[in-house]
Amino acid sequence: MPRVDLNLLTALDALLTERSVTGAAKRLNLSVSAMSRTLTRLRTATGDRLLLQAGRSLVLTPYAEQLSQRLPALAREAEAALSPAPHRFEVSSLERSFTVRAGEGFIDLLGAALMKRIQHAAPAVQLRFTPKPDWDAQPLRDGTIDLEIGTVKTSAPEMRTRLLFRDRYVGACRSDHPLLNGNRVGMADWIACGHVLAARFEEGVHPVDAALAQYGAQRKIAMIVPSYTGAMQVARRSDLLTVLPHSCVGNRFAPDHAGANGLGWFELPVPTPGFNVSAIWHPRLDQDPAHRWLRAEVLAVCLAAYPPPQAQQPPLA
Repeated sequence: MPRVDLNLLTALDALLTERSVTGAAKRLNLSVSAMSRTLTRLRTATGDRLLLQAGRSLVLTPYAEQLSQRLPALAREAEAALSPAPHRFEVSSLERSFTVRAGEGFIDLLGAALMKRIQHAAPAVQLRFTPKPDWDAQPLRDGTIDLEIGTVKTSAPEMRTRLLFRDRYVGACRSDHPLLNGNRVGMADWIACGHVLAARFEEGVHPVDAALAQYGAQRKIAMIVPSYTGAMQVARRSDLLTVLPHSCVGNRFAPDHAGANGLGWFELPVPTPGFNVSAIWHPRLDQDPAHRWLRAEVLAVCLAAYPPPQAQQPPLA
């Protein structure tokens, strides 16, 4: 549209409303000469005189009379179309399905609490949890996944992240295991037992094993399973030990999740660094009001389940 200047709509509206070049110039904060030149451009563009001298005033041509009826709505519509998108958002009427990639532990321990919050605020919203076989960022890039929850291991530099809570590793075994004799579990006894490891195929050395290596020690990995939930089920029915995030042991919504699954837990005998559990999303969803609301709900549930020290609590925005 090289010949169309939408700015002329505003000038035409002012001229037809004021029926005066001087009045239109004052309304648009322009000089009278500038408005006079604009009227000339409008006459050329429309092929009509638009305003004609009648004594000391100007009158509209028949075509200008027709335009004066249509122009206000047309000008408002054009202005609205070329203005920033409105940010009005009614969560109660939201109808949307969000796909979330998260581990089984998050679903087991926080899925019900998150759904309760969401159903209360937006009954028509659906959450679809999908398996987390890897940390490939492509599903976030192409929109197959709306939100990921877990540790940040993607190499995609554009991804946005938000800390949900801090976590650490602990040991676990069946609740009547001889290792749980009331005393702190020592390294020698811990290493002497067999272990079931929760790890994906492409994962490297587990942080606990890296910490053990610094002491010249190594545990015996008897079985590898793809999830912490699987490791918990194997440990409860065998003599094998396992290592879990402390968040899998329980939270404020499920204070004794480990005990309810026939497990006892203990602090590891080797110092192991803690880690962050974060929300991860693609930047195209930064300003999407529905996605912002979902992120806030996820954060609120995590803060309620695993509250940090009061001074370090992150804001919900």
